Amino acid sequence: MEDLAQKAIAILLVSLRIAPTLAFASPFTLMRVPTAVRVLLAIALAAWLVSSHPLQSWQGDFQSRGVFLTAIGELFLGIALSLSLQLAFAALLTAGRTIDVQAGFGMAMLIDPATRTQLPIVGTLFAYGAGAVFFATNGPADLLAIWSESLERVPLGSTAIGGDITILSGYISAVFVMAFGLGGLIILALFLADLAIAFMSRTLPQMNVMLLGFQVKAMATLAVLPVAISLSGALFLHMLRYALETAPRLI
Repeated sequence: MEDLAQKAIAILLVSLRIAPTLAFASPFTLMRVPTAVRVLLAIALAAWLVSSHPLQSWQGDFQSRGVFLTAIGELFLGIALSLSLQLAFAALLTAGRTIDVQAGFGMAMLIDPATRTQLPIVGTLFAYGAGAVFFATNGPADLLAIWSESLERVPLGSTAIGGDITILSGYISAVFVMAFGLGGLIILALFLADLAIAFMSRTLPQMNVMLLGFQVKAMATLAVLPVAISLSGALFLHMLRYALETAPRLI
């Protein structure tokens, strides 16, 4: 009976390592899933991890630090593991926001029903494209492998986040470069449209350049956006793979 209670406590503590990714990290926040389902999924995955790693979880001496301190450590570890995915999708939203402003869509924002926040139009398309690639490939299986490896490297009750800050800074630089590379074709098309309109304004000063610019850039964005997304499948995959490979290095 004592072993059962200790195992139950270990499952609840390990679920704190999983919950931040399911609750706050994209692509899981792109779907409107009830909170109870997320909690039950985190507990179920934690039970699987505890059953497969008994020595690193409930059979270990995790209660020597106290349940409260262990829970705080597990929560911080879960946040660290979810950070790479959050930064990758934040880079995509930033690149999309830049395109929105350049194309004249800055005033038009989408309301995300899951997070109840305003999101850029193009950035939302990028985020959903990356989410589709994540679930269509081995993304969920890789996440399970990361959580399993984290329990082997950092057993329950011995949380100590000691990742190199240079890894995080290099990762942030790389994902933002990849995100803007993904939207580079659209940005180039909008720049050429601005250049053409600027030349037209010099030769036809009586033309309403602002009104014409909004129309031309909106049509250019709608024409080039499907092409850019269809040609960026490999870049989506590379960004997500890089995010999942960086996550274990942050702990």
